[in-house]
Amino acid sequence: MTDTNCPAASTSKATKPRPRHHWRRDLVELAALFTAVAVADSIANMIVHGPEGPVLLIASAVALAATAGFHTWWARKHGHAPPPAPPTDPGATDAPAAPISAEESGPAEARETALWRMRTTVKDEPGSLAALCTVLARLEVDILTLQTHPLGDGTVDEFLLRAPAGVQIRDLSREVAAIGAKDTWLERADAHDLVDAPTRVLGLATRTALDAAELPLALRQLLGRCTIHSLPATTLTGRPSGHTTPVEGVLEGTVMRLGHPSGGSITVERPYLPFTPTEFARARALVELDARLGPRVPRSQDVLTLPEGNAITVRRAGPDDLEAALAMHERCSERTLGLRYHGPVADADRYLTHLLSPRYGRTLAVQTASGRLVALGHLLWDGDETEVALIVEDAWQRRGIGSELLNRLVALAAEADCESVYAVTQASNTGMVAAMRGLELPLDYQIEEGTLVVTARLGGVPTPVRPGTGQQAEGLPYVPRSDRS
Repeated sequence: MTDTNCPAASTSKATKPRPRHHWRRDLVELAALFTAVAVADSIANMIVHGPEGPVLLIASAVALAATAGFHTWWARKHGHAPPPAPPTDPGATDAPAAPISAEESGPAEARETALWRMRTTVKDEPGSLAALCTVLARLEVDILTLQTHPLGDGTVDEFLLRAPAGVQIRDLSREVAAIGAKDTWLERADAHDLVDAPTRVLGLATRTALDAAELPLALRQLLGRCTIHSLPATTLTGRPSGHTTPVEGVLEGTVMRLGHPSGGSITVERPYLPFTPTEFARARALVELDARLGPRVPRSQDVLTLPEGNAITVRRAGPDDLEAALAMHERCSERTLGLRYHGPVADADRYLTHLLSPRYGRTLAVQTASGRLVALGHLLWDGDETEVALIVEDAWQRRGIGSELLNRLVALAAEADCESVYAVTQASNTGMVAAMRGLELPLDYQIEEGTLVVTARLGGVPTPVRPGTGQQAEGLPYVPRSDRS
């Protein structure tokens, strides 16, 4: 909250404008004077012929002179009287205030500031929020937004703050703790956080309504940095996985479990920062909206022309493309299937239901002008990481289709605020390795159990800092999760 001090300006006697004279008043005075002279002349004529004429004439002259003198004194006293003095401040000095220059009276120079998100728990009693606001005002921290989450034994206050760049996180957390607040958490914010809560929730609901794959991303935007695990009700072999959750969901401190519309559960974890009942209710409402709308995939598509002149269409894929994807598998060689699924070729078909579900990520499909599906690209949420995977039918390889899909998948990952994407392949898969290099992003290479893992860094997002430690908090970067394919 910003206080603006406006010093009172004083005007010296030298700069005060003089009162204006009005010609109408002067004419009235002259008319009155002439009338008095005429009356006096008439009286004088009458008196001169009387026995005491000279004496009365002298007395009249004295009376007129006295009247004129009194009029002049009265006009000066009331026409030029100084204005009443303003109330004085007991602590102020008697010295006159200096005139304020135009530069001094103009707006102050903008100072460098930083946006912060702060959550803290205060006692549920009158004056607790006022004490917290007083601390922030003393540090010249401006409160942009405030949300309150009532608890059984207190209230969680969530702020968006604009603080001077010189304010240290340790100083802010220490001052807040001094008034009895606890479980304080601070992290850097950006301009996207300036949207008020109702507007943000409505926007997330709209995104979820248009695309089922947006549900995990919407939960992340709603709850902040967290890890989301999407756990199916059955394994790829059709056996029950044991991941079931009551319809009403479960809230356990830093973990909440929500029943997924298609079965199984969604587990949301946020280290160090317990979820509140308000956040739990919002997340559950978003999942219920997704359940009511059912499966849905945007139907937008782009038509591209390959170097040899063939036209292809790139579009989003979903469960409805399962039959076409199985037919593509039939046309692929065992080597192509083996490089893609890293296991027995006979198991490749089992993964398609999982991969084509928007619950676990986003899939792009490439089809020819005749409508045949010839390539698939997957962006898979995998706990705290994001995986990209490609498969291109043998007859359509080496035409730039894989690179086109990979670039689009990486763009989707960046849109979802993912810090990096990784691809699991083999060193002999030169096409995939070349496509990753073609991204022109920083790459990391690692060998895991005989396979090559290539990770592309997308730039990342600010990492929260746990107050009092001076270290980056671990386990907070978010992306929804599925089992690796």
